[in-house]
Amino acid sequence: MSFYIGREASKLWKRFCAETTTEINLLAENWKYLLAGVVFQYIHGLAARGVHYFHRPGPTLQDLGFFLLPELGQERAYLSETLFTTIFVSFVLWTFHPFILKNKKIYTVLIWCRVLAYLVASQALRIVTFYSTQLPGPNYHCREGSELATLPPPKSVLEVLLINFPHGVLYGCGDLIFSSHMIFTLVFVLAYQKYGTRRCIKQLGWLLAVIQSLLIIASRKHYTVDVVVAWYTVNLVVFFVEKKLPELPDRSSATTALLLPLSSKDRDGRTKEESHKLLNGNTVDPADRRQRTQANGKILENGTTHHADSAKNGA
Repeated sequence: MSFYIGREASKLWKRFCAETTTEINLLAENWKYLLAGVVFQYIHGLAARGVHYFHRPGPTLQDLGFFLLPELGQERAYLSETLFTTIFVSFVLWTFHPFILKNKKIYTVLIWCRVLAYLVASQALRIVTFYSTQLPGPNYHCREGSELATLPPPKSVLEVLLINFPHGVLYGCGDLIFSSHMIFTLVFVLAYQKYGTRRCIKQLGWLLAVIQSLLIIASRKHYTVDVVVAWYTVNLVVFFVEKKLPELPDRSSATTALLLPLSSKDRDGRTKEESHKLLNGNTVDPADRRQRTQANGKILENGTTHHADSAKNGA
């Protein structure tokens, strides 16, 4: 029993090391895209912090979702954050599953490059939207009478740049249209929908996205319009960004520890060329471009004729 456990542990360690080597090579090629995506997360947080200085509390706007869904109250507002954290952590763990599991379909670095591209495009639209019009926040700490509803003018630039993390992120006001929580949720669900393998998890993901939408409205963190706009905006963003990006390589067809496999077009072209050479009796070595044909006992090579019996009579 101990021998079996040791052997499996050895296989797992070898798989982890091989995967780490592959991902490091990919990271060396794509670190600029990852860094740009991470930096934009800070820019998005900075923009959300900045709009809080412009927020002016007022009466909560009339909202259909508020009329249909009972208010959870401050003591149960954590339900929305708990579900969001569960979705977030689950997706992050899934993107790192190639380091452990055998059924690997994605590269961690490449999937995060794609996910960050979705997030950046959606968040850029969000920044433009909530700076265009500031609505009175429906959240408990953004209503009239709350000390957190407005911010005093900043005393220094550093106060703005530090964004008072994480307090400033959790208790922000004014960045309403459209919901940032729904951006992350929908991007994660759409990414797994395309690159995941378990159908039941895909269905569960969409169900959790719907529940997340209802909890956000019920906890009064956003108006219904913030959630509705997020649903069609993020789906459209992912659709158009996906059309502009190249297809991710499919690991199921990879036979070697490669950095980035050939595109399907190049791979198909090379396969056809090699098959044609094999059928003609030629080598598949791309460095060997000599044409060889055989007819009536003669071998023709590079236009020179050699008789098969040229060695007769001492010749």
